[in-house]
Amino acid sequence: MSNEFNFCPKCGSKKIEYRENKKWFCPDCAFDLYNNVAAAVGLIICDKNHNILLEVRAKDPQKGMLALPGGFIDPDEAAEVAVIRECREEIGVDIQGAKFLCTYPNTYDYKGISYKTCDIFFTVDLPSEYSDMEAFIKSLKKQESEVLDFVSYKIQSQEDIDNCPLAFESARKTLKEFIKGK
Repeated sequence: MSNEFNFCPKCGSKKIEYRENKKWFCPDCAFDLYNNVAAAVGLIICDKNHNILLEVRAKDPQKGMLALPGGFIDPDEAAEVAVIRECREEIGVDIQGAKFLCTYPNTYDYKGISYKTCDIFFTVDLPSEYSDMEAFIKSLKKQESEVLDFVSYKIQSQEDIDNCPLAFESARKTLKEFIKGK
């Protein structure tokens, strides 16, 4: 993946440079464009048997791989609000009581652009009205553009994490943090 400009967006110069792995600079007009990190959220929903809800991704990047429910934070939106909104959109559930777990950097390659992200992860217990993850999954309403299906995955060990076909490294690292706390 490459994040390159052929011309300065301000003056049209061909001399635009990518500097310090964080910004574009035009020496002709002094234009600066920073390649800031995007913020995203993810949620671990777990039942008492250590089953985690995962989504089968419906689109690239990593179409068909597994991911935690979540997505990008909107402008002027707090992470705590974004995780609730993303769950409502992707799985059709209003979650309650999400607790911060950790953050990890990630790279999100989409349509030829590499986006660097800071992924902010939360946890929540399975809602009490459901006996187990399978019963919960049956109640979910997937966002067709984002989710192909839902699966339950037992995560209790590093081996379980290693065997799970996760789409993003940040989720893998987060699950490792999660099992340390169990």
